[in-house]
Amino acid sequence: MLKYLLGVLILAQICYPLTGGDVRAGLTVATVLIGVALSVSHAWTSRGPRAVAALVGTATAGGFAVEAIGVATGFPFGTYDYSGELGPKVLGVPLIIPLAWTWMAWPAWLAAVRVTRSRAARIALAAAGLAAWDLFLDPQMVAEGYWRWHDPVPALPGVPGIPIGNYLGWLGFAVVLMTALSFALGGLSEPLPGDTLMYVLWIWTYASSVLAHAVFLDLPASAVWGGVLMGAAVAPLIIALRRT
Repeated sequence: MLKYLLGVLILAQICYPLTGGDVRAGLTVATVLIGVALSVSHAWTSRGPRAVAALVGTATAGGFAVEAIGVATGFPFGTYDYSGELGPKVLGVPLIIPLAWTWMAWPAWLAAVRVTRSRAARIALAAAGLAAWDLFLDPQMVAEGYWRWHDPVPALPGVPGIPIGNYLGWLGFAVVLMTALSFALGGLSEPLPGDTLMYVLWIWTYASSVLAHAVFLDLPASAVWGGVLMGAAVAPLIIALRRT
């Protein structure tokens, strides 16, 4: 079942750059729904209901809370707002947004768990990887008009429309999220043979994002920024897997 979900997810992501307009927006929502179903299902089948509660409580609830605060106050991501293209909103936040962070928080955490036994190092590596994913996500979504910043400066060279403070805000929240997830999971954080599927998801997300931005989406600068910084978080997993 989980392998089929991963296959459908990969197919949807391959189709994304080949579409446009309302079809692309619908495919964006569908991709997130498939992705969160995959991560939550893996958490349930590999570690049980406590893991699901930990993931949803930290990433979904926490992600919605920080987004709602961000939309209302401009902290910690800068002043921004969402268009209406990503489905229903609550407190100005499309409900699909915290689900996206839930989808990617789980493989980011399990990848860090596979690399090191130190809780502090796991939190740092998982948070860095999750925040670096935003170097792909935000440029792609801003280019589509799904959200925008009112004052998007200073920005990274070659990546206009998104203030640097946004990335720093996500890094700070990712540290909080991963810290909470670590303690909520307790002894359920140790690596398991079935986690390989999540490693594939993590590595695929990185590699496909670099390719899509560089070749299909005309976003070469974000391909470089994301390629280097998320690559620094993904590389330790690849090294660890090659050693086994």
